[in-house]
Amino acid sequence: MRNEVRPRVTLVGAGPGDPELITLKGVLALNKADVVLFDALIDRTLLNHAPEKALKVFVGKRHGSLKNPQEDTNRLCVRYAQEYGHVVRLKGGDPFVFGRGAEELDYIHQFGISTDVVPGISSTVAVPAAAGIPVTKRGVSESYWVITGTTSNGELSHDLKLASRSKATVVLLMGTKKLEEIVGIYEAQGLVDKPIAIIERGTTVEEKVVAGTMVDILDKARTQQVGAPAIIIIGEVVRESPKLRAVYEEVLCEHKLISLHNE
Repeated sequence: MRNEVRPRVTLVGAGPGDPELITLKGVLALNKADVVLFDALIDRTLLNHAPEKALKVFVGKRHGSLKNPQEDTNRLCVRYAQEYGHVVRLKGGDPFVFGRGAEELDYIHQFGISTDVVPGISSTVAVPAAAGIPVTKRGVSESYWVITGTTSNGELSHDLKLASRSKATVVLLMGTKKLEEIVGIYEAQGLVDKPIAIIERGTTVEEKVVAGTMVDILDKARTQQVGAPAIIIIGEVVRESPKLRAVYEEVLCEHKLISLHNE
């Protein structure tokens, strides 16, 4: 190791997707990077904030791919810090919200390397907000749950059953492949009219929003081919979005027609 190298790692949250939603502190960290290790969900224009001479290394993983396992990324953080100096580990959203940032820091600290954390705007609140959905609203929802749709063993989190019994908003990440199971949990409780929205690639130019209720969301998701990466929002706050008002006005009209028919 060269004497002039001072190893350090800065964990930077890049925000939900829109490259303008990274924080100023995150940009300043990139300005001083010797190496940038970046994930799959990063808008690569963010790499322009790093010096031209900085090494940029892709360490992304997508959809359960075995490429670039977490252990390799941990080791690269240490190796590049020792060899080059300042490593910026650039991660989507916030590094500590399902981002395995804490695991990376635990590993790096074993080598006595200095670390810093720059929080990012979490997609769990930013993506719904960009679609006009407030995760909380007075008189509608007093709290919200953030749940992983896929746990380390590949299952849907058991916390969803608990969350579904409350009036809180539920935000699910990595849950599109479990959509049928998610709907089943709500249907089993008779909550077939519960509003739900799926937002694919939120805050980006490729954003796709599909909304409805537990009754029709599976058909809509299939028809509109919504897929990962996406965030699922469940709760009455989904109706509050001005962008989705037409969807729920249509649902209301259908209910009225059914009622008139039954009479």
